[in-house]
Amino acid sequence: MPQETPAPAQASSPATGSVTRVQATHEVPEAMRRDVGLLGGLLGQVLQEYGSEGLLADVEALRELTIAALDDTSGETLERAEELVSSFSAERAKEVARAFTSYFLLANLAEEQHRVRTLRTRDGELPLAQQQPSDSVAAAFTHLAAEVGEREAERRLKELRFHPVLTAHPTEARRNAITASVRRIGALLDVRDDPRVGPTELAKNRRELLEEIDNMWRTAQLRVSSPSPLDEVRTALGIFDSSFSSVFTQAYRRMDDWLQGEASGAQAPKAPAFIRLGSWIAGDRDGNPNVTATITRKAVAQAADRVLADHEERARRTGMSLTLDDRYAPPSSKLDALWNRQRQLSEELAEQASQHSPGEPHRQVLLAITGRIQATRERNADLAYAVPEELINDLRVVQDSLVEAGANRAAYGDLQELIWQVQTFGFHLAELEVRQHSKVHAQTLAWLKDPASVEKMAVPGDEVLETFRAIASVQQRYGVDAARRYIVSFTQSAQNLADVYTLAEKALGGPENAPVLDVIPLFETYEDLRNAPQILEEMLSNPAVQARLEQTGRRMEVMLGYSDSAKDVGPVSATLALYEAQEKISAWGIKHDITLTQFHGRGGALGRGGGPANRAILAQPPHSVDLRFKVTEQGEVISARYGNPEIALRHIEQVAAATLMASAPSTERRNAEAAQRYAGLAEKMDAVSRERFHGLVNAEGFAPWFAEVTPQDEVGLLAIGSRPAKRGLSVESLEDLRAIPWNFAWGQARINLTGWYGLGSALESVQDLEQLRQAYAEWPLFRALIDNIEMSLAKTDRRIAERYLALGDREDLTAVVLEEFDLTSKWVLAITDQQRLLEKHQVLGRAVQLRNPYVDALSLIQLRALRVLRSGKLADEEIDDPRNLLLITLKGVAAGLQNTG
Repeated sequence: MPQETPAPAQASSPATGSVTRVQATHEVPEAMRRDVGLLGGLLGQVLQEYGSEGLLADVEALRELTIAALDDTSGETLERAEELVSSFSAERAKEVARAFTSYFLLANLAEEQHRVRTLRTRDGELPLAQQQPSDSVAAAFTHLAAEVGEREAERRLKELRFHPVLTAHPTEARRNAITASVRRIGALLDVRDDPRVGPTELAKNRRELLEEIDNMWRTAQLRVSSPSPLDEVRTALGIFDSSFSSVFTQAYRRMDDWLQGEASGAQAPKAPAFIRLGSWIAGDRDGNPNVTATITRKAVAQAADRVLADHEERARRTGMSLTLDDRYAPPSSKLDALWNRQRQLSEELAEQASQHSPGEPHRQVLLAITGRIQATRERNADLAYAVPEELINDLRVVQDSLVEAGANRAAYGDLQELIWQVQTFGFHLAELEVRQHSKVHAQTLAWLKDPASVEKMAVPGDEVLETFRAIASVQQRYGVDAARRYIVSFTQSAQNLADVYTLAEKALGGPENAPVLDVIPLFETYEDLRNAPQILEEMLSNPAVQARLEQTGRRMEVMLGYSDSAKDVGPVSATLALYEAQEKISAWGIKHDITLTQFHGRGGALGRGGGPANRAILAQPPHSVDLRFKVTEQGEVISARYGNPEIALRHIEQVAAATLMASAPSTERRNAEAAQRYAGLAEKMDAVSRERFHGLVNAEGFAPWFAEVTPQDEVGLLAIGSRPAKRGLSVESLEDLRAIPWNFAWGQARINLTGWYGLGSALESVQDLEQLRQAYAEWPLFRALIDNIEMSLAKTDRRIAERYLALGDREDLTAVVLEEFDLTSKWVLAITDQQRLLEKHQVLGRAVQLRNPYVDALSLIQLRALRVLRSGKLADEEIDDPRNLLLITLKGVAAGLQNTG
């Protein structure tokens, strides 16, 4: 077979090509250009009115220079931009940085609004027969039914499960006050798309937008102090109020409409309540001393109060609408029996419902149910429901009675959505998951045996034990599902899992009082992923594990860590190791007749397993998904995927479709055959990329160099989460650095090294372009890897990156990084047959090209601050000023790149 080597990549300034900004500007849809122009113009007016003389002129001058610099291969224009930044006073530099950050927040909104506009336009555009399986759940179901038959497809649909888990990782750089302001601006912008809005209303809308943008500009962008875990809980509850509480049931209804057509709402739904929400917020104590047992109890109580209030409101609203007269919708015998039980529980409650709804038995019963939900929230033991299943059973009685009376639409309308909601959220809203490091458990057991044997406890022993007592009390109050998952970080042996069961028994005085626990191993490092099947095998000898398997119908979870594995061996080897681990864990589960859910600890950054979720699902090994997809969501990812209800619906739809199709015989066959066909290629890429990555991170002095050339130290000062950025890190070692600041810091330096480093050398070692292009066409895992790395490269700016790398005064390390960047860019362009990165991804490419020069402006300001801080010439009292400037730019660059960690 003839071999072909790609030509060197074009020597353009950014990796995305030399003329693409002009092209991108012309490609911007008119409606989006209008929104950007409107919001940018209003921001300019606010800057003028602000009263800081010359501010707008300085912002415009820097903007024009960074745009012009893209086409200047000499670098002179970029140097002029640096000179302008250097000429700013300290206060002016902060103002300009804040202005560009504000612009990005508004530009992001304009892009989001256009995405919503596009979704509205496309909704229902293609007939079902013409849709791809990934287009919708209906299309996925149709394709699946063609392969396995209608009945089997319906059975699989009922087994479908999507389980997003909110984490409290410190990755959302914006303050809540800023986020709230942005959402209000977004709502005002959406009004302008309504064709019914006339000139008078548009003028009013413009005034309100100007007022809100002025408010956002005058709001401090930096938090004074880090949020507490309970602050993070409140943020999550805000997302529940604005999105989750309505979007999940809308997703079920939308799916049922697709599946049943005209019959939807008139007969029993085919769409299951397939979403379960999880949360690590106030439960993840690995390295976070701020999460205590007391905090965990309060967090669950707040979430429960919120969701029960929502159940109560929806039940009351649904009950008030059930005005069906008993002459036209007679009650069933079971409804009469339920009404009698309600009267026995509370004559007062029944009397109120009866007086309010004479002759309307279904309404009476549902209003009495509403009263019991209220009693559950208020902890009235006489009337409260003990578990969500009791409430669901009562709602089913009402529904069945309506069906028996022929009132099918009343049965399967709002009442069905109430049932879906209770099935989804229970009485706890999100299933709280506790996480702790395996070493903490081992240390606590040693302390219990002999307190004098432990010199310094990582976590006080009493607090570790109190955590198990908190889990027990939560289960007693809200049900076992409210908090039964316990994740063991850095699981390296079966003993690490056994330790959890032992501690639970000791904390509660014996196994009979211990809480119900599903102890979940988390395999994070490269070595742990390789050892996972053997650890799981040894785990089965534990009687507590066997007992729990019997209780769950032989169901269990295994968690895979993307962050630390990528930090351990680089993005290429981590991707391949994760695939192999899933493959072997799936085989282990089949061997032991265990229904496994593989829990993906993915992040927003590409170095943490980020990228489109639906594409990742479809690239997984056979039997590793099996209709169940569980994944962590955090920071800006939560906001991007779920902040806007219409975008959230589309995301859920795509994930559900991919999860259905992942277990289709055609998908499993394609993935298995491709993995086998390209096993040799994978082995070579793994070895070469890992060697290249280790050659860099294990180089002498790499850790302090990394701290010099990126704002890594300053990331830890950014008050974006309750969790520390380090596990006791010194700049001499990277072992304890959390993966999020590791990714965040490289992204801020415009290098994004964690997303691509090592791939270029791996592809160069293959030296067969035809084979690589064939793999890209046939092997979903390889295609996803290349596409994700292409996005990471596109967000890298070599010109700016060189300036960061120069801070470290290590020409050898700088040369290695830039050489690998060029090599990776060359091969990615060749494999994808493009002249510039993202050439075939117009929407994403346009967004990156339009943003880059504005990010450049912030990067130049950040570099100014870093140079001052790295100079070592500042007295202690002088450090705060450049540090605050740097922190402002951290926020801005994160907004511009739409990614933190």
